[in-house]
Amino acid sequence: MQYRTNPKNGDSLSALGFGCMRFTRQGGSIDQEKANREMALALERGVNYYDTAYIYNGSEVCLGRFIREYNCRDRIFIATKLPQYHVKRKEDPERFFAEQLERLQTDTVDYYLMHMLNDVKSWERLCELGMDEWIGKMKKDGSIRNIGFSFHGGTVQFKELLNAYDWDFCQIQFNYMDEHAQAGIEGLTAAAEKGIPVIIMEPLRGGRLVNGLPEEALREFERMPAKRSPADWGLRWIWNHPEATVVLSGMNDVAQVEENCRIASESLAGALSEEELALYGRVLDAIYSKVRVGCTGCGYCQPCPAGVDIPTCFATYNASYADRYANAFREYFMCTTLRKDRSNAGLCVKCGKCEQHCPQSLSIREELEHVKRRFENPIYRIGAAGSKLFMRY
Repeated sequence: MQYRTNPKNGDSLSALGFGCMRFTRQGGSIDQEKANREMALALERGVNYYDTAYIYNGSEVCLGRFIREYNCRDRIFIATKLPQYHVKRKEDPERFFAEQLERLQTDTVDYYLMHMLNDVKSWERLCELGMDEWIGKMKKDGSIRNIGFSFHGGTVQFKELLNAYDWDFCQIQFNYMDEHAQAGIEGLTAAAEKGIPVIIMEPLRGGRLVNGLPEEALREFERMPAKRSPADWGLRWIWNHPEATVVLSGMNDVAQVEENCRIASESLAGALSEEELALYGRVLDAIYSKVRVGCTGCGYCQPCPAGVDIPTCFATYNASYADRYANAFREYFMCTTLRKDRSNAGLCVKCGKCEQHCPQSLSIREELEHVKRRFENPIYRIGAAGSKLFMRY
């Protein structure tokens, strides 16, 4: 197994982390024995970072049982997440955390995240409830070793949040399809420049970069001298970036564990050749052959006076044609609407300021109207209304 050092504290973290969200279920419950076999094999192969969350139904309990049965607490780093969007009172973090410790059968969480913390306003709300003081207390007594946040949103919001607190680590979505979407390469680099380790989620875009590729993209892989699976190519692209500390994979099959551990052991930073790196551009050309808006995600149109996250709106809009619509709709809702300050296309007031700065000379106002019609349908409006209750404080 390859290991990468956490520059903040010297922890030696396995390049591959075990994402504990997709355990196999039987009759609605996690198959504990199967999950144990998969986690035990990963542990044997050198995986030492296990990621779960309060809201992953049964996952923390499953991981806790595995740790107890295999007596491996001193061999692994536990990462789990506080449902910060459910924190309404000052005492809530302590209540959630105590329950998580009980589920995990431990007295310390190595890497604790604010789950889906997507903008500075949400963090400021938590601090008004004493979150920063509570974190300080937990770190001082050793109950929490490292504090971070997981993020779904645009680059601008990510960088603002990155600078809003002295974070120990962060977690972002990153893959060769999202190099210039969500936090993106700019966010990854910004975190690394601050010495903040970055945990990567959705390295294969929920399987999209394995099972949902167009035929021409598959042919591009097949033409390469090195015969690798799409999953292999996708993971190697991420590990080629030295700034990526741990790449999470939601493994639920021993064959996946074996393959991913092998790839993680082979994939060193900077190891891809120029020819191999050029491959990803051709694959993306095949994926985005149906792209509707030629936005490069440069961000010159930002900030929008009305609060619209224009690059994210266009990235998800394009993805809705290049990827499955349901996936793009979910990402649009999560990145623009499920937050304290919304940034969806429907907020556009057509002032035109963005178009004055666009290097691509895009008709941004017109295209945002297309985004609005594409996503902000009755289902979206129902979900948006519900999210107001979800996010209120």
